[in-house]
Amino acid sequence: MVDFSTISPHLNVRISPKAKRLALRLDAHAGCINLVIPSKASMKTAYEFAESNQGWIEDKIGALPRPVPFAHGQIIPIMGVDHIIEIEKSDKKYTEINILNGKIHVRTQQADPSTRITRVLRKFAEAELKKLSDAKADILEKKLSSFCVRDMKSRWGSCSTDGRMTLAWRLIFAPMCAIDYVVSHESAHLIHANHARKFWELCEELSTDYSTGKEWMRLNGVNLGRYGKHPSQPQEIPEE
Repeated sequence: MVDFSTISPHLNVRISPKAKRLALRLDAHAGCINLVIPSKASMKTAYEFAESNQGWIEDKIGALPRPVPFAHGQIIPIMGVDHIIEIEKSDKKYTEINILNGKIHVRTQQADPSTRITRVLRKFAEAELKKLSDAKADILEKKLSSFCVRDMKSRWGSCSTDGRMTLAWRLIFAPMCAIDYVVSHESAHLIHANHARKFWELCEELSTDYSTGKEWMRLNGVNLGRYGKHPSQPQEIPEE
């Protein structure tokens, strides 16, 4: 059995019947390198290919933003405001988490409450993003038929003309100008299904600071995936 982890702990293997050649692809959001292997290729050949590119793998992983775990003392930006995580031991069986006045205050018995913190932040993100999305829809005299947040890997959101909207919950770590830009972008799809000129005109009309938000996401969007991850925690990638 070939052990690809000896090349890098951040290397994830995908067996793909659609792939025609071996390929290494950086997944900056997940903080890993995907090794795509055609289903007919041998594992030995794939290992040798990855090993010959070990320097490239290390360089790409090394250039990624530093992971910021949900741990005591860490600073997490929420809608443009830095919040410090304060974890306090508690005798209560349940974990209590409050987001207030620049703090994420956690009272818990758990040694590692990061999963609970993630759930609370995700729920908070869903409420805030839903509120903003509803406001944009009201401007367009439209209604959302469904709304949800996910841990999206390849884009920040999606929306159909029949009102089904999905947003990346990690947008909550961006400043308001960037959040507003992404929500405006997806809301514009309530009217226009494509990205023609009229779509972009509506997107700019809906956004409070279109240029600043768009540029921030272009330069910094990749950083949003680092919050809540431990430094040595690669993400699992499903097979294609």
